[in-house]
Amino acid sequence: MSEFWLISAPGDKENLQALERMNNVTSKSNLSHNTKFAIPDFKVGTLDSLVGLSDELGKLDTFAESLIKRTAQSVVEVMEDSKGKVHENLLANGVDLTSFVTHFEWDMAKYPAKQPLVSVVDTLAKQLAQIETDLKSRTAAYSVLKANLENLEKKSTGNLFTRTLSDIVSKDDFVLDSEYLITLLVIVPKSSYVQWQRTYESLSDMVVPRSTKLIAEDKEAGLFTVTLFRKVTEDFKVKAKENKFIVREFYYDENEIKREREEMNRLLSDKKQQYGPLLRWLKVNFSEAFIAWIHIKALRVFVESVLRYGLPVNFQAVLLQPQKKSATKRLREVLNSVFRHLDEVAAASILDASVEIPGLQLSNQDYFPYVYFHIDLSLLD
Repeated sequence: MSEFWLISAPGDKENLQALERMNNVTSKSNLSHNTKFAIPDFKVGTLDSLVGLSDELGKLDTFAESLIKRTAQSVVEVMEDSKGKVHENLLANGVDLTSFVTHFEWDMAKYPAKQPLVSVVDTLAKQLAQIETDLKSRTAAYSVLKANLENLEKKSTGNLFTRTLSDIVSKDDFVLDSEYLITLLVIVPKSSYVQWQRTYESLSDMVVPRSTKLIAEDKEAGLFTVTLFRKVTEDFKVKAKENKFIVREFYYDENEIKREREEMNRLLSDKKQQYGPLLRWLKVNFSEAFIAWIHIKALRVFVESVLRYGLPVNFQAVLLQPQKKSATKRLREVLNSVFRHLDEVAAASILDASVEIPGLQLSNQDYFPYVYFHIDLSLLD
């Protein structure tokens, strides 16, 4: 499974024994794989400041997770032709996410633990805010480029009624620079080819005999040229329509056709040039945001453990990875049984949702006798 439960319990003898019991039961029953989760000794500060930090870290946790998911989704969108390889690019410090979480070590160089907690949180918040700002600007530019390219590609893949004709027709298909003659393009249903060949010369006066030529087809129809005198153009269009032949409005402009092709080539080139740098940026900053997120989880465990268990700081954090979805209910029961003594009211509320915990603002389902945080690595679901 790609979810983890990050919990903590007081570090006194009784609770260390409780943790040992939990490890034994979950291991024998194959409920979860458990590892110690190392958290450094932070500067505690005042309890009032910890209460404020608790609220701020909760919001930062939510923001970080959202940012990670958006960055991961951007990787999917950029790797449109290689979606099977997306997970190979969603790494943290060069390793898969599960390995990073299960072998987590606090980065002292990036987030010095000897600084006040407020400063550490501020560093994380600024880092994530900068990543989000850059993510928005970089992906927006790429999205505009991609949308423009898709619009041009759609024009060249539609049916004969809607698609661009610049890549179908050539100069030789038209009578150009004539004061009296004009070449029209007519869409004829495939079932009406014979009728067209038999009647097009008589649809109007002044149609040049034997001037029609089939130059393109799709599943339903063919595109024919026909040359006639300019002054009968409108009459020919009306008569053609009466026979279910549709004159496609088109003026052959060599410069316009050249410009359209150059635009397509330019967009393809720009997309190719942006692809590599953007994907590299997304990989690096996904890693940075993910690492920051797990550091935020560690900070939350520290702050909540101090608020819950008091001073001096003495608690043990453990990372549990449930082995399968069907085992989570049983795993919760084991934890509740082992740590029931930490908070009898909370333990009872898990079994009886109608029990209210005095002074607690969280819903009962989010509160347990032990400190608990959830980590879900299903970032693309």
